Amino acid sequence: MVEGPVGEGTLDLVEAYQRVASLSLRPVKFTLTSPYMLARMLLDTHYHDPAALTLALADVLAAQVRHVEADVVQVDKANLPGRPEDAELAAEAINRILDVVPHTPAVHLCFGNYGGQRIQDGSWAKLVKFFDALHADHVVLELARPGYGDLEILRDVNPRLKLGIGVIDIKTTVVEKPDEVAGRIQAAADLLGGAERIAYVNPDCGFWMLARSIADAKIGALVAGRDLFEGRPAEGG
Repeated sequence: MVEGPVGEGTLDLVEAYQRVASLSLRPVKFTLTSPYMLARMLLDTHYHDPAALTLALADVLAAQVRHVEADVVQVDKANLPGRPEDAELAAEAINRILDVVPHTPAVHLCFGNYGGQRIQDGSWAKLVKFFDALHADHVVLELARPGYGDLEILRDVNPRLKLGIGVIDIKTTVVEKPDEVAGRIQAAADLLGGAERIAYVNPDCGFWMLARSIADAKIGALVAGRDLFEGRPAEGG
C-alpha cells in the first residue's frame, strides 16, 4: 500500500547484486521488476494517479540501478503485453532506469506465468512503437509458447534494438529436442528476414516454477539447438 511519497526504504539493489556477483565466475545479468508492473500491483492512497506513481517508482529504482555494475541490467515486464495502451507511460518509466545503467541495458517482456498459464493476453504487433522508444541494447521476448505468428511485424522495429527470441517454453515440463529448438530459431529467422536480426536465443521466461532437473535439461536443449542451427558439432562429436 502506498500511503505517502515512495522512497528507497529497505530496498538495496546494490547489495543484492554484489551478493550474486561474489558467487559467480561468469558475467552477471541483474534483473528487476519494472516500475509500471510494480505500480499495477500496489494499492495507492497517496498519488491517486497511476502515471505519477509509476514515475516515482522509476526514480527510486534508477537511483539504485546507477550503482549496479552488472554486465547487463534487465528490466522485467509481464503486464504491458496485455495493456498496450499504456506503452508510452511504460517506456518513459523504464527509460529512466535504462538511461542510468552503467553497462548494458535490457528489457524482458512476457505474458506472465502462474502455474504454467499465461496471465496476459496480447500480441507483439501492438508494441512496435514501444520497442522503438526503448533506450535498451536488446529485448528478450516470450515466443515459444504463444508461437511466432506475429513475429514478422518486428521486422519494422529499429534494427538498433537487438532481439532475443524465446525458443524454450517454460510453461511446460516437456523438454524440447535440439532439432525442435533449431527449427524454432530458423522459423524466427525466416519471419524476421534473416538470422542477423536475432542477437540472442533464450527461454521465454524464468524457470522458477519448474523442477531443477527439468530446467537443467531445457537449458541443455537450448544450447544444443543453437549449436545445431549454427552448424556446430555436438559436444563430444
